[in-house]
Amino acid sequence: MLLVGPSWATQKSAVLSVPGMTCPTCPITVKKALTRVDGVIDVKSNLTKRETTVVFDGARVTVDALTSAIKNAGFPSTLVSVNP
Repeated sequence: MLLVGPSWATQKSAVLSVPGMTCPTCPITVKKALTRVDGVIDVKSNLTKRETTVVFDGARVTVDALTSAIKNAGFPSTLVSVNP
């Protein structure tokens, strides 16, 4: 018998500092870049704090892949925190 854990077991949340987000369209660009990454579940940005929170499947994508996607869109970022 094969036991499979719930799909949410690998769900993680990462907060990324994105200092380059300076205008109202920046979070849209960041969200588009992140939602193209396989395994990203949800993206929310806070322009005032210049932070983006990404909910993702930790079995399918890494934080490095998330920061690379944002960097490739023109917004270098750094990891603030990850919640398993």
